[in-house]
Amino acid sequence: MSQEKSETTAKSVVIVAGEASGDAHAARLVNELKKLDDSISFRGMGGDNLRKANVDVFIDMAELAVVGIVEVLLKYNMIKGELNKLKQNITDNPPDLLILVDYQEFNQRLAAYAKSIGIKVLFYIGPQVWAWRPKRVYKMGKIVDHMAVILPFEKKLYEDADVPVTFTGHPLTNEVLIDKTKQQARTQLNIDEKTTLGLFPGSRSGEIKRVLPILLETAKLIKKDKPDIQFLLPVANTVKDEDLAPFDHAINELSVITTKESFHDVIQACDVILTASGTATLEIGLLEVPMVIVYKIAALSHFILKFLVSIKHLGLVNIIPGKEIVREFIQQNAKPEDIKKEALKLLNDKTYYDSMQHELSLIRQQLGDGDGSKNVAKLAYKMINGNI
Repeated sequence: MSQEKSETTAKSVVIVAGEASGDAHAARLVNELKKLDDSISFRGMGGDNLRKANVDVFIDMAELAVVGIVEVLLKYNMIKGELNKLKQNITDNPPDLLILVDYQEFNQRLAAYAKSIGIKVLFYIGPQVWAWRPKRVYKMGKIVDHMAVILPFEKKLYEDADVPVTFTGHPLTNEVLIDKTKQQARTQLNIDEKTTLGLFPGSRSGEIKRVLPILLETAKLIKKDKPDIQFLLPVANTVKDEDLAPFDHAINELSVITTKESFHDVIQACDVILTASGTATLEIGLLEVPMVIVYKIAALSHFILKFLVSIKHLGLVNIIPGKEIVREFIQQNAKPEDIKKEALKLLNDKTYYDSMQHELSLIRQQLGDGDGSKNVAKLAYKMINGNI
């Protein structure tokens, strides 16, 4: 791309997100970039959040939001097809900057291709190199122009490998704020004022398939001890009716309230939450609601990952402080009876509940000074204009 073109035509950005949390982070970034220059045009892959930010979403991420090695293989042809479509798009109409948001394996392949044809690449929310093989950090240096990381300890890992990196702060620090009491949140959701347990199975079809049955079975056991409890299940915009259809009977039997209302209002309405691992654990933690982490992927995926992952904890609320604040029930240990005991301990033991709530309240200060979306937008703006 010539310097003359860069100065005389409106800038363009391709942005790629592959799951609900990435779509939300990407949309915040786009909105901040528009404040810096509202003439920039945006297109790419994502979901409803990016559409609301007026991005030309020419690839819908809904079909691609899968987790686990086996699950990815099952959708390999579809995923490869969409990757090829993106490659063709950036070849035919090269953007001034390609911004890749999380969605690691897919976006790393796209980054490598973009770099090979001379397109500038910003990777936002880098691979969790502290969890996987550390050598991955060197690979990132070869396929991106700059890393924007959101956890403070990640910066040094890239610096040590001579990869250009900026710690932008976590975007959720400013976005996830306690703004309601439980009672106010329940009024907002139009639900009863009584003990409320959140059932958060995740936003991807594979997670719902494997995690939701465990949460529903646990809920049945809890209801025997606490017949007056109510259950609240948020439905992400990536979740389709057919994903929940197999569980309609159990959901109706337990009178589970399903809602597409504000995710943060749903969190604040709950006394305790049973949640899949992922960004949701951090959002729940920042809103200081005690939780239990429950997670399960395909058996073969788990078998392979055991040899690749080198961390003790899965939930960000445990990884960030470097200790177990929240109990994790993973894979074969995700037994409804054991999860029930932990949930009831939180509901019945005020000292235990208060202790977890206090530990969660400390996480916010560990994530930097805030303004994560604004900081990464400033970084992207410099890259678009050739100042980095």
